[in-house]
Amino acid sequence: MFPLHDDTERMHGRPYLNYGMIAINVIVFIWQASSTDFFSNEGAVEDMFLAYGSVPDRLFNDFPASAPTIITSMFMHGGVAHIIGNMIFLFVFGDNIEDRFGRVKYILLYLGWGAVAALAHSAYAVSTGSGDIPAVGASGAISGILGAYLIMYPRAKIFTVIMAFFLYTVRIPVLIYIPFWFVLQVILALIGQLGPAGAGVAYLAHIGGFAAGAATGLLWRVLPDSIKYKEGVTAASSGSKPLFRNPMIRKARPRIEDVAAVVPEVIEGPDYYEVIAEIRGVSDAADISASYDANSRQVKILARGSRKYEMFAKLPESAVSPVVKYIQYLNGIARIRLTK
Repeated sequence: MFPLHDDTERMHGRPYLNYGMIAINVIVFIWQASSTDFFSNEGAVEDMFLAYGSVPDRLFNDFPASAPTIITSMFMHGGVAHIIGNMIFLFVFGDNIEDRFGRVKYILLYLGWGAVAALAHSAYAVSTGSGDIPAVGASGAISGILGAYLIMYPRAKIFTVIMAFFLYTVRIPVLIYIPFWFVLQVILALIGQLGPAGAGVAYLAHIGGFAAGAATGLLWRVLPDSIKYKEGVTAASSGSKPLFRNPMIRKARPRIEDVAAVVPEVIEGPDYYEVIAEIRGVSDAADISASYDANSRQVKILARGSRKYEMFAKLPESAVSPVVKYIQYLNGIARIRLTK
């Protein structure tokens, strides 16, 4: 079950930092492959992983001298399948996290989630006597991305390739996709497939990174905007460029929520009113709601998706107490039928 892309629209253009991290991982992997005869030279592979991988015993017994290996291990992988799987998840989910936090916060959080993941795995490995085996891979940090994504984009849907006798694609709500992935990590850990003892996969790193990312997302949601989007700390009367910048107000693109919506059209029939509204960025009619206000004789339309809308449609003076009968949505057009 591999994700292809999500339906969450970015607000600030291309995620160049996310692309850059993918490129760094690929470049490092090419260096690994060329230095180890494509991982066939076992001695060279072992020396490389011991030098740049995160070795649990060394982390706990030789800290902080061993701290840099936490970072270097995040950009190394143990094989083609390992890096392809990690980079697909980073590509699908990382762009929106960069978009929400901004580049500086994103890279700091990415490294922080990876560090939490490495320490969680190392603590387990040391306690079970496997602390001499190095761990490599970006999956701990990417698990943090998944945790933050789940909290920040709970209405998103993930276009996914499923392999079951044949290939087909399906759109899965993120509230199902990511929790399913997380529960799978917990189950594999509980049945003894944890870390080097089980197929070389450090599942506790996934769990630790995910928990750190989810906690970050929850904290971010409760923080006031004055803290999240501090405009800057400048020297008094210096007029220098702010050190912090609100990623939501970059001039490159307006906020999606602020995009002006087209005024809905109202059609009157013999026994109904029909409101036709252009609404982009929602999945289906379930994301749209409508209600009639008798005082203003207006239909209030709300939509929630990658774009958020609040529109009003004025009904004719002849309207007395119309009732919303149903809402249809197709190709960006909503049709709201009200009985007279």
